[in-house]
Amino acid sequence: MSNAFDFTPLYSSMIGVDRMVDLVETALRTEAGASYPPYDIEKTGEDSYRISLAVAGFAPSDMEIVAEPNLLVIKGRKTTSEGQGARTFLHQGLAQRAFERRFELADYVVVKDASHAHGVLSVDLAREVPEALKPRQIPIGVGGVQPALDLKPAKVRKAA
Repeated sequence: MSNAFDFTPLYSSMIGVDRMVDLVETALRTEAGASYPPYDIEKTGEDSYRISLAVAGFAPSDMEIVAEPNLLVIKGRKTTSEGQGARTFLHQGLAQRAFERRFELADYVVVKDASHAHGVLSVDLAREVPEALKPRQIPIGVGGVQPALDLKPAKVRKAA
């Protein structure tokens, strides 16, 4: 069975859907090891989010966070320390394998902070839309008189 979808009808009536199509295709691709490490994504406010990864066994120095436009990459690689080879495990259940977790970000979502505590890496994100792109109220002139243009963003009412 194929996971391919035909998005051609979208191209005839919508402009700029190519990015959306790329995101859908990326989400449909399955990768080996896609379940490691386990993670949560939560909405912590109207325009704020948190990604929490279970990274027990990894120190902050074993991980790297890279924020690119519309992409967040979190990598972990366990470094071997002095005396580590002399240890003999009867059972080794803590993670030792390297990982790379990629998160596609919406436009204007930026990384605000990252912290590591109790085996959990938390990355805080926020959506920051530039003032110039926020909706604004356009006054309507009457009888040929043009009112002054208010450049302040309009208050967007939310549906109840």
